[in-house]
Amino acid sequence: MKKIAFLLLCCSCFGISLAQTADESWQLGPFVKHISKPIVSPDAASTFYCPVLHKKINWEKSNAFNPAAIVRNDKVVLLYRVEDKNQGIGKQTSRIGKVQSNDGIVFTKTPSPVLYPAEDKMKKYEWPGGCEDPRIVQTEDGTYWLTYTAWDGKTARLSIASSRDLTNWTKHGPIFTKAVNGKFLNTWSKSGAIVTARKKEKSYAVKINNKYWMYWGDSPVYLAFSDNLSDWEPVTDSAGNLQPVVNLRKNKFDSEVVEPGPPAIVTEKGILLLYNGMNAEGDNGDKTLPAKTYCGGQILFDIEDPSKILARCEQPFIKPDLPFEKKGQYAAGTTFIEGLVFFKGKWYLYYGAADSSVGVAVYEIK
Repeated sequence: MKKIAFLLLCCSCFGISLAQTADESWQLGPFVKHISKPIVSPDAASTFYCPVLHKKINWEKSNAFNPAAIVRNDKVVLLYRVEDKNQGIGKQTSRIGKVQSNDGIVFTKTPSPVLYPAEDKMKKYEWPGGCEDPRIVQTEDGTYWLTYTAWDGKTARLSIASSRDLTNWTKHGPIFTKAVNGKFLNTWSKSGAIVTARKKEKSYAVKINNKYWMYWGDSPVYLAFSDNLSDWEPVTDSAGNLQPVVNLRKNKFDSEVVEPGPPAIVTEKGILLLYNGMNAEGDNGDKTLPAKTYCGGQILFDIEDPSKILARCEQPFIKPDLPFEKKGQYAAGTTFIEGLVFFKGKWYLYYGAADSSVGVAVYEIK
């Protein structure tokens, strides 16, 4: 791919400040957990009239986790996954709730979900599993784009919705509906991290070589491109098969699962992707970590070729070590990263803890 003029970047023009250690200068951080308790937790008393069940339900009774993050009107807004009952991972209905904060730490909830299964054309993809694991970007025209997993209980389909106010959303459906005559519509897909670049204090979805790009999938991670952010086409090999860009690593923290985290960001070094890795059991895993633990890692891709890895961390930069990160419906422990914003001179990283609540870590630029 050709490097276009817009992407001849410097650190100052996009405000990306990276870690300064000699062997990790391309990484973002260090991030510090400033508080030792969740910043968002479920609320068993909160009710909502479900348009599919045709009755009032306790929509965030059991778990509230895995948040997307964006800055709007000088506030941090989180769009987070909520589960209505506790019947085991993947066996309840998920909806997307909304909270906002003046300081990035203390949040006020919106009483009803903002994205959820309904009697609409997406019901066949979203019911009964729901809407899961959002990531969010914005464009310079003021539109917000949310990738999320539509879960029908059998197949996960990466889907996308748009909004002008973060409350009222238009569902555009599974992102691969039109690609290759629907070849990948029913392919298991999730976790879409669109490439962004910072201009002044905000990050926007950015085109590289006249295309938007997105890292997606879990074990391995793949790449896709788009002209309009609603319709995507996966990158394939010469035989038309999906082409992995991030694979598992034996004896590392990412030995069983690799999955994109927040939207990727353009830096002066390349395209930086923060991602999630799960540690394998037995001989394939990292013996310094508990089996099945989810930690966060970082990868740097070539800006001329978003599929080419330039550098990859050897150790996780964030891992579960607080009680609430290892106590919940996923007791093996998670710091599952999905939301990242630059706010008032600091980077705020939001993550799902034990698939049950939301935590935050902060990188304060000195």
